[in-house]
Amino acid sequence: MKSSYSDRDGGNCIEVAPGFPGVVPVRDSKVLDGPAVVFPEAGWVAFLAAVRGGAFAV
Repeated sequence: MKSSYSDRDGGNCIEVAPGFPGVVPVRDSKVLDGPAVVFPEAGWVAFLAAVRGGAFAV
């Protein structure tokens, strides 16, 4: 799944690969054959909650 904030030019975006039990692979959407960072599912869920809660607002 590509970020809903992606623009047509492929700006600063990530893709999250669904379907991997217990982990969440994430990669740069512009580098299709590049590496992925794999997070434990619980850590990814906590990260998303923090983002939605404004923990990283600038």
